[in-house]
Amino acid sequence: MIVGEVLGLLGAGVLAGVVSTVVSLASMVSYPALLAFGLPPLAANVTNTVALVFTGIGAAAGSRPELAGEGGPMLKLGPIAALGGATGAGLLLVTPSRTFELIAPWLIAMASLLLVRPPSGRVRGEHGLVGRVALFVVTIYTGYFGAAGGLLVFAVLAAMFEHSAAKLNAMKNVMSGLANAVAALGFALLGPVDWGAAAPLAAGFLLGGWIGPKIARRLPGQSLRYLAAACGLAVAIKLGWDAYAR
Repeated sequence: MIVGEVLGLLGAGVLAGVVSTVVSLASMVSYPALLAFGLPPLAANVTNTVALVFTGIGAAAGSRPELAGEGGPMLKLGPIAALGGATGAGLLLVTPSRTFELIAPWLIAMASLLLVRPPSGRVRGEHGLVGRVALFVVTIYTGYFGAAGGLLVFAVLAAMFEHSAAKLNAMKNVMSGLANAVAALGFALLGPVDWGAAAPLAAGFLLGGWIGPKIARRLPGQSLRYLAAACGLAVAIKLGWDAYAR
């Protein structure tokens, strides 16, 4: 790749990393950037997922204050997120994408509305069966494509825990990062990853993922929830138009 392309992908990665850790929409920035640099859709998708692993690493490093005391829940829920990511990656490699394209807008819209008006009661934290099943389902989507997948994870965690938005966001970054990491491993072994594009994008993701939590913890009150919900609804409308207007 030429220097301009490397710098362009690096910049896109930084922006996407910040967007990922604040409003969970990294792929809405990085995936179009990879397409713009000439990658075909499948290669762009798997390359994006591989690079996204570094957002999780950066976000975890930048979210240490919010993650304090959450080691137990993370250890219990982490394997579920990882299994969901692996399942989604497998589906991407062996099935057509049309079904997920039709379902994704509805999932994202529902998650966005749940962030604005969470259901009454909780689903017993990391011990609740409903919450665990929901986490598995949304991380399947995260491993498959993941546009606004972090938003779905955020909504599930918000129903499971009575935490601040910043703490939920930090937990979401870890769960999404695990799902992406397992999916990325499968893609690295079996998928058409463009490593020349993945490297600068990953470097940008690492930096943006580290910066994002610093922004998220400074947002007042419930503004993080409302910002994520508004962005999620916009994405749902865009994906719905693309899927159903054919």
